[in-house]
Amino acid sequence: VQLQASGGGLVQAGGSLRLSCAASKSIVSLVAIDWYRQAPGNQRELVASITSAGSTNLADSVEGRFTISRDIAKNIVYLQMNNLKPEDTAVYYCRAYDAYTNYWGQGTLVTVSS
Repeated sequence: VQLQASGGGLVQAGGSLRLSCAASKSIVSLVAIDWYRQAPGNQRELVASITSAGSTNLADSVEGRFTISRDIAKNIVYLQMNNLKPEDTAVYYCRAYDAYTNYWGQGTLVTVSS
């Protein structure tokens, strides 16, 4: 499975961005697709996930500001990020997994200025 992440950029605090993760195969055939982020000097952390059944989960740090959703027909998972804060600055990665393997996309950089 190939994953293509896009949508990052520079935004002011309080602004919004929408990240996209396009998969090369049906996203409902995968166990789940996650969004991770990694800030400089920090470990990669799980931000949001959506299962093949459509169940979603968000990290406490983004609850109420971020939303994960999907377009099954397009095989795309979105991460809508609202009310962005400087501490959201990171490289964001999407990951998918099935019963056998993890698949990672390349990262997309999100920079939030204060």
